[in-house]
Amino acid sequence: MREYGLGKRINEVRKDRGMTARRLAEMCHINDVYLRQIEGGMKIPSLEVFVNICKALKISPDYLLRDELESNEISTIREIEALWREMPPGKQELVLAMIRGAAEYHKIAENRKK
Repeated sequence: MREYGLGKRINEVRKDRGMTARRLAEMCHINDVYLRQIEGGMKIPSLEVFVNICKALKISPDYLLRDELESNEISTIREIEALWREMPPGKQELVLAMIRGAAEYHKIAENRKK
């Protein structure tokens, strides 16, 4: 069941923040039984509840939904950003030059098509 990934992630983040289910439920204006059903994958939260959970846990929605969403432009940019941060500064210059070269090549190729 795919919903379990969302609920499990909410549960993990909540515990990591040292928060009880009751406290998170109070912060989200829901009862703790409903929260446990969400965490157990039996219920899917409404958009309003989901946003409240994200705010209460101080977590981005895409982190909680990463198993539910297909790759998209934002996730690709974040992946590039993570790779960039892991790279030594000297290598960053090389990669940036490669990206600039690829962008310039693309621009030239597009202009030739016109």
